[in-house]
Amino acid sequence: MKDGPGFSDMSRRSSEPLLRLDDTQLSPLLIDGATARRGAAKPLLPQAQANQYPLDDSRVLALPTPQTPEEEEILVRSFLSGLEKLFSRENNWTFLQPLLLTMEHCARCQTCSDACHIFEASGGAEIYRPTYRSEILRRLYFEHVKGGGLLSRWQHGSVDLNWPMVARLAELAYRCNLCRRCAQACPIGVDNGLVAHEIRKLFSQEMGIAPKELHASGSMLQLKAGSSTGMPPAVVKDNVQFIDEEMAEKAGLPVETPWDVEGADILLVHNAGEILAWPENPGAFGIILNQAGVSWTMSSDLAGYDSVNYGLWYDDAQFARVAVRHAEAARKLKVKKIVIGECGHAHKSLLVIADRLLTGDLNIPRESFLTVLRDIVASGRLELDPSRNAFPVTLHDPCNMVRLMGIVEPQREILRAICPQFREMHPHGVDNYCCGGGSGFAIMSGNTFPDWRSQISGRKKLQQILDVFSDCLDPAQPKYVCAPCSNCKGQIRDLLAYHDVWKANRIQYGGLVELVVNAMADVKPGFIEWEWH
Repeated sequence: MKDGPGFSDMSRRSSEPLLRLDDTQLSPLLIDGATARRGAAKPLLPQAQANQYPLDDSRVLALPTPQTPEEEEILVRSFLSGLEKLFSRENNWTFLQPLLLTMEHCARCQTCSDACHIFEASGGAEIYRPTYRSEILRRLYFEHVKGGGLLSRWQHGSVDLNWPMVARLAELAYRCNLCRRCAQACPIGVDNGLVAHEIRKLFSQEMGIAPKELHASGSMLQLKAGSSTGMPPAVVKDNVQFIDEEMAEKAGLPVETPWDVEGADILLVHNAGEILAWPENPGAFGIILNQAGVSWTMSSDLAGYDSVNYGLWYDDAQFARVAVRHAEAARKLKVKKIVIGECGHAHKSLLVIADRLLTGDLNIPRESFLTVLRDIVASGRLELDPSRNAFPVTLHDPCNMVRLMGIVEPQREILRAICPQFREMHPHGVDNYCCGGGSGFAIMSGNTFPDWRSQISGRKKLQQILDVFSDCLDPAQPKYVCAPCSNCKGQIRDLLAYHDVWKANRIQYGGLVELVVNAMADVKPGFIEWEWH
């Protein structure tokens, strides 16, 4: 292990960050074997002054700033209360068993470190090692939950529990994308990604501490307005009607999104961010489903038109509240199944995690759009002309759909059928690297965090994109990164823009349905526009 901040440094009463990275420490970006530190020279901004005990040069959370020892003691006691609940079956029946496995059986072999894109991109910064965060929680667990004495401290180690340590641990939980590549690499199933999730949960559910983008502007806004975008039902219907009109003109085909159709085969739920940021995506869905003759609808009920569920990343209670709203919208319309659009975390939240929550008449069949789209393409219901996609295309595998759910082949079957120059990144499939925007990072914009995720958490993905197109980086040749997940798409957009890759190499990004429509023979040519968006 490299020299770096030790566990005791987490408790240090200092306004100096434990870690300061400069571009000489970051892993290089390589093009054709030559070192090209493209963008890495952009310095991180100074640490925000409001954080008294900073972790590194960025900040996600607005932490309390206790003014007296008594106020610090209250916060530490609140943390300890949450810690005890984290390890009680009554309060954490959902994730207690894998958490205990991780706490009690890690062999500290560090196999997980080589699998972590953040640790690698940072040049091996010790506080980003997957086991660093887990080891702190493990020491707290043995000492304060298991009641360990001197022998336990000798066996498991200890860490000084004070407010600086608690504050830094909260921030450290948001230096992990929760991609679980480390868990996949662990020979005994220890899940350091779960540890980061559980720490986030402790701070949110016990202390009311969570990123504003996930909680106030995310879960709370969605439950109140119907969408994390803030769009109420009337506005989203107006926006989709406008998209239908625009897409009909662009494609040369009639496009009409059906709303609130009782008994439809499919309730399609988009990430509502697509409607505002990438309207061609819901527009492409409408073209495909209508042309394929599918019985489908969208719901105008609160949360019924937005598959986002940010609770997945930080708070089980908020997750449950949103998931029930999704199922209630489907139950009301008596649809045969819910189909999730291009949103990775919505796949995992509603298709997997909600399994233990949605029972009785809320247990409505749920399916990924990927298998639905693969079946449509394979059925021959669309006349497709692959020559319209005669440009290099690669595929980003969203972690939630692929590594965490095993949906690997349907999207590839589609791309092989419609993209003659499809090529795989290395590695890919379940071994893919996170885009760097996972677990909410892509929507976090405070302080210097956009720099951090463009320079560190997204660095490995950018290298993969440059590598896969290394034979055609000339900007005269347009290239396409297919990212069938709204969150990943936003992160890849930011990565390409931050590192000037669009300007230098003309690498575009987009979803999967856009490629399908671009190949449809009865659609006007040029559905995909080679302009930056």
